[in-house]
Amino acid sequence: MNGPGAVLGRIEATRPWFGPEEVAAVTDVIASGWLAQGPRVAQFEEEFADAQQAGFAVAASSGSAALHLALAAVGVGPGDDVVVPSSSLSATADAVARVGARPIFADVDAVTGTLTGAHVAAALTPRTRAVIAVDVDGIPVDLDDVRLVCDPVDVVVVEDAADGAGARYRGRPVGAGAEIAAWSFHPHALLTTGEGGMVTTVRPEWAARARRLRGDAASAAAAERHTGVPTTTQEHPEAAFGYRMTDLQAAVGLAQLGRLREVVARRRAVAAAYTQQIAGIPALRPVQDPPWGTSNGQAYRVEVQDGFPLDRDGLLAHLAHAGVAARRGATAAHREPSYAGSAHVPLPVTERLADSTLVLPAHQHLTEADQDRVVEALRVAARG
Repeated sequence: MNGPGAVLGRIEATRPWFGPEEVAAVTDVIASGWLAQGPRVAQFEEEFADAQQAGFAVAASSGSAALHLALAAVGVGPGDDVVVPSSSLSATADAVARVGARPIFADVDAVTGTLTGAHVAAALTPRTRAVIAVDVDGIPVDLDDVRLVCDPVDVVVVEDAADGAGARYRGRPVGAGAEIAAWSFHPHALLTTGEGGMVTTVRPEWAARARRLRGDAASAAAAERHTGVPTTTQEHPEAAFGYRMTDLQAAVGLAQLGRLREVVARRRAVAAAYTQQIAGIPALRPVQDPPWGTSNGQAYRVEVQDGFPLDRDGLLAHLAHAGVAARRGATAAHREPSYAGSAHVPLPVTERLADSTLVLPAHQHLTEADQDRVVEALRVAARG
């Protein structure tokens, strides 16, 4: 029991969930002597594709690398425009710049924070080649709504599912309905390999190109070079990238994939408890599932609305003083120095959410007592 003089620890914003399965998997890889891209990567690609109901999967070294590969695989390049939500990490727009194309920022829905067909339509240009639709904080984007605008004009929709593993869209795993999607396995993600990413696609030619570009466009993969005839000639017919995942990362990913359903269930239980407790606090709007799907609980976002005694930054400072490591919520990439002045349409919702949202600690290690402390800190702030 915590007495009057007890010192309470800091409640972490997020924390990955590792167990003996990951330790054993990594140990096996080290013992095998094959640490680079090899059999574990191939197995991880196959099992991840099955889990997401995708035709093909291509592992990469990071989520940013995966998104870069996806754009390159579909042929986006110099002279093209790509519509992206500004309400996403700048890494989304960075991938567009990396292939030599121009990001065109679009606004988002005020409730979900995700891209809509109407917002895409408002941002299309004669040079638009692709749209990146982001599953923000694990909230599934309404992909069908976006594709209703894009498919008739032959604009490719790339789903940025960096936060999406374990989320559901219209009864299926997120990404299952996408022509091509990019995933992240960053430590903040529900499914982590430390760093790492994946491209999934229904088109074999896109998968083949992503696979070729990932490995420096080498004419023979690493496994072939090391197990084939020693005189095999290695060629690199085009400029490409070194975006390979290691077998060490893939071994961790396989173990994580095996417990993904359990992680999502725990995260959603934490979110449900927050929603129930925060319901009685005026001027705080918690995130909710959209009508078309369910979040994976990647992040629990709260909007600080007019009428709350503190603004968002004031509430973050109050929570920090109470030992709660909350963080800012929505972002606005068009405000970053690298993209300053690049907004082509007004982005009022993006800017409002970037100024008014925060993310509460919501990971599987969070205890009931931790949640009570977080909610009590919010109640104290609400009383002014």
